[in-house]
Amino acid sequence: MAKKQKYYVVWQGAKPGIYDSWEQCQRQIMGFPQAKYKSFESRAEAEKAFKSNYANYYSKPSRSADVQKARPSKSQIIWDSISVDAACSGNPGVMEYQGVDTKTGARFFHQKFQLGTNNIGEFLAIVHALAMFEKQGKSTPIYTDSRNAMIWVKNKKCKTTLERNAQTEQLYELIERAEKWLKTHTWKNPILKWETEAWGEIPADFGRK
Repeated sequence: MAKKQKYYVVWQGAKPGIYDSWEQCQRQIMGFPQAKYKSFESRAEAEKAFKSNYANYYSKPSRSADVQKARPSKSQIIWDSISVDAACSGNPGVMEYQGVDTKTGARFFHQKFQLGTNNIGEFLAIVHALAMFEKQGKSTPIYTDSRNAMIWVKNKKCKTTLERNAQTEQLYELIERAEKWLKTHTWKNPILKWETEAWGEIPADFGRK
């Protein structure tokens, strides 16, 4: 017997809306604090619910496991994604960041600077991935283990306190280009939190801990 079609309403997530598959819904809620979502048996029910307050539906017990609060288990990792990370020898110190295929570990990009901070590297890595995917026309999810970087990208501002001087001028110029890019572009790529405690180190980790 064919599996019955379900429709998923995301009231609070990376991109609120109605989705016709659990995978699409999952992309919007993974790593999103206090995500609110639920499944419905028909498109009409989903549309009615989406226009309403989530509390009218979300507070009601659900019989379906796929509408429960997302738990950070490895089965929930979206493997068709990119993972980014940064490393710093001292903070500030020699800094580098990279982006790799979450499933295979294949490297997509890598940058290194003589002086920087880990948070700056995490921020630039996300923006680098966003710009890369925009050129490719892809909405591939991006994993990061840095909440600070996620907030900086969301606010389109790198809130670093690193001193701007001759050593950091090149890095600051890149930061300004990244901020400008964020302010002049839109993207559909979900930026997701890698759950290190549950999943282990992010695939882009430099392995220096």
